[in-house]
Amino acid sequence: MAKNLAHIAERKAFGMALNSLIEKGRKGDFAAEALALIDKIEKILGNSWQSSSYEMLRNIAHSPDSKWARYANRIVKEVDPHILKTFLLNAGYEAGFRGYKTSLEMEEKYGCNIPWIILMDPTTACNMHCTGCWAAEYGNKLNLSYEVMDKVITQGKELGIYAYLFTGGEPLVRKDDIIRLCEKHKDVAFHAFTNGTLIDQKFCDDLLRVGNFFVSVSIEGFEESNDGRRGRGHYQKALAAMDLMHSNHIPFGVSICYTSKNYLTVTSDDFLDMLIDKGCVFAWYFHYMPVGVNADTSLLLDPEQRKYMYDKVREIRGLDGGKELFAIDFQNDGEFVHGCVAGGERYCHINANGDVEPCVFIHYSGANIKDQSLLDCLRQPLFLAYKQGQPFNDNMLRPCPMLENPEILQKLVKETGARSTDLEAPETAEHLCGKCVEYAREWAPMADKLWAESHPESHVENRPENASADASDSQA
Repeated sequence: MAKNLAHIAERKAFGMALNSLIEKGRKGDFAAEALALIDKIEKILGNSWQSSSYEMLRNIAHSPDSKWARYANRIVKEVDPHILKTFLLNAGYEAGFRGYKTSLEMEEKYGCNIPWIILMDPTTACNMHCTGCWAAEYGNKLNLSYEVMDKVITQGKELGIYAYLFTGGEPLVRKDDIIRLCEKHKDVAFHAFTNGTLIDQKFCDDLLRVGNFFVSVSIEGFEESNDGRRGRGHYQKALAAMDLMHSNHIPFGVSICYTSKNYLTVTSDDFLDMLIDKGCVFAWYFHYMPVGVNADTSLLLDPEQRKYMYDKVREIRGLDGGKELFAIDFQNDGEFVHGCVAGGERYCHINANGDVEPCVFIHYSGANIKDQSLLDCLRQPLFLAYKQGQPFNDNMLRPCPMLENPEILQKLVKETGARSTDLEAPETAEHLCGKCVEYAREWAPMADKLWAESHPESHVENRPENASADASDSQA
C-alpha cells in the first residue's frame, strides 16, 4: 500500500512538472522549467543514466538557440498538450524510469531478461504487399484477440513493462481494439508502425482523446522509390495521413527500411526537410533483413553503403548541424544499448499466432503466449540462451546473431530446440543465416575499423562460443 501511494505521489509530482513545462514552453520561455524537470528525472532515475546525459540535457536547456532546444520548442508548441503530457508521463516516467527499475528487479528475481518494450502483431492482415516485408507473405490469416493482448499488457506491467508497440500486418486493421487497450491501460505508452492508409479523422479524434498512443508511418523515400516497394499510390496516401495528423496537433514518426537501392534518398536533405515540414518528430531507420525463403539479398548494403548510414544518421541527430529530427538506426546504434536488444534484453516480439520470438526479424520460438504466462515465455530456452550469449560480439557494430554473426543464431536454435514460426513457409536457421554469411564477412573489417576509431580503448573479439547455451542448463 505504501509503495502504491508513493507511486501515485511521484507520478503526480512528475505530471505537475510537465504541466508547468508545457505551459511555459507554449509561451516561449521554459528553460527554468526544463532544468527543474531534469532535476526531478535525475532524482528518480539516479545513476541509471550516466552523469554526462544529465549534463547534456542541462546544456540544451541553457542554450535556447541550440538545435535541440529549437526542436523541443517545436514539439511543445505544435503538439496537443494532453498527448504531450500523457505520453511523456507514460513513456518517460512509467516506462523509462519507474518501469525500468522494476524490470531490473524482476530480472534479478527470475534470472531472465525482462524487456523494456514488447512488440505485438494484432493481425497478419494487410492491405499492401511490400517488397522485403516478411509480413507480406502471411495473408489475412491470424489475429491476436483483445483478451490475449490485454493479458500480455497486464502481466507485463507486473514485470515493469509499460511500453508496447504494434506491428503486423497492418495493425490499424485492429485499431478499435488497440484504442480499447489504450483506454484500459491509461498508464502505458502505445505505438504502432503503420502504412498510414487507415488514418482518418475519427482515428485522430481517438488519439487526441486517449493521449497515450501515436504512430510511425512507413515510407521508403520519394514517390518513385517508395511506391516501387510499397505499391502505386501509397506515397500520396502516407503524406495525406501525415498532413491530417499534423493539422490535429498529433505527433508522429516515420519508419524507414533502408536498402542498397534507397539509402541515399532516405537520408537526403530534401527528403528529411519534407518530413519535418509535414510535422514528423522522429525517424526509425531499419536495416533491410533477408528474412523469408524468397528474400532479395540484392537489397543488402555493401560495407561502404552501411558506413554511409552509420555516419549520416549520427550527422542527422548530432548536437549541432544535421536536422531537427531525432533519428534512430536500429542496426548501427548497438553501442548505445550494448549490442543486440532482442530476446528480452530490451525487447521481444509476439506474432499474430501468439509465438513469442526474440526479435521481429528472428522467427523462431519455443513458447506461445496463448497457453503460457508472459514470464514463462520470457524464460523459454531460446531467450535464456540469448541472455547467456549477449552481447554476441564485443564490437557493438556487429550486434546481431543473424546478420553479423550468422553462425551464432544457428547454434542457438539448434541447441534450444526452437522451431520456425514463419507463418507461410518455415525457414531453417541454416537457410536464413546462409544468406548473411557473405554480408557478415564483408562488413566485419569495416565494422572493426569504425569501432577501433571510436573506441580505441576497447579490445574487440568475436565470441560465438559464449553465445551457445544448453537448454536444460539454461532452465536451471
